[in-house]
Amino acid sequence: MSLINKIKLLFRFIKYKFTSVTIYKIHSPFVFKLCEDILHNDTSFYDHTLIESLRTILLADNNKINVSDYGAGSLINNKRSRKIKKITAYAQSPKYAGLLSRIVYYFKPSSIIELGTSVGISAMYLATPCKTVPVYSIEGCPETAALANKNIEKLKYKNIHIINGTFDDVLPQILTKTSNPSLIFFDGNHRKDPTLKYFNTCLKHIDNESIMIFDDIHWSDEMEQAWNEIKNHPDVTVSIDLFHLGLVFFKKELSKQNFIIRF
Repeated sequence: MSLINKIKLLFRFIKYKFTSVTIYKIHSPFVFKLCEDILHNDTSFYDHTLIESLRTILLADNNKINVSDYGAGSLINNKRSRKIKKITAYAQSPKYAGLLSRIVYYFKPSSIIELGTSVGISAMYLATPCKTVPVYSIEGCPETAALANKNIEKLKYKNIHIINGTFDDVLPQILTKTSNPSLIFFDGNHRKDPTLKYFNTCLKHIDNESIMIFDDIHWSDEMEQAWNEIKNHPDVTVSIDLFHLGLVFFKKELSKQNFIIRF
């Protein structure tokens, strides 16, 4: 990431800090309870020690793999050969990965789709609350997908299915297979047009209980533009901006509101 983009990101974060609200200023019963039970609940419903031990090992791994980058790619330098520890450094932090796990625990989705596997850490957090719920994780890079598979096998996750291929090719197949995916986590292509394209593709397959989660919604001008279009979409009833993540709900019984919540 260039210095200019880093400065822009810092200003976006400062703006978020000044505009975000605490739980005590939220008047929506649905969002208040969500904050109380999920966002601000530090309870560890599941033991993630093994995942974090694996993260520590990967962060010290100097071996290199060849990476085919289909997304914006700027969170990691654009060299084809990258160290595993450098790739792992940009995986979901324990704070946000833990939030993903609590969301799954709370809403109990019947199926999960992840766009962008990386080393597999977030997929494992998503898969932990219920080992019978399938997690379909799409990864475009063959060597990264192989590494993620190795990590998942090491921790003996049976409900995670890594599919190697582009989002354009694989996503429609999985959406057809899962019919109405309960939770979709977008963490693979940090550009406006592809993000909106995949969002609109998924819209055709969701229902009232579906949840979409978007990573790095303020990471760039493009991602902010994409997030603004997504949260203002007529099918979206509630959106929650947590700076690093954006949550979107489609519950028709809720009035349309956009929240910026301190996390």
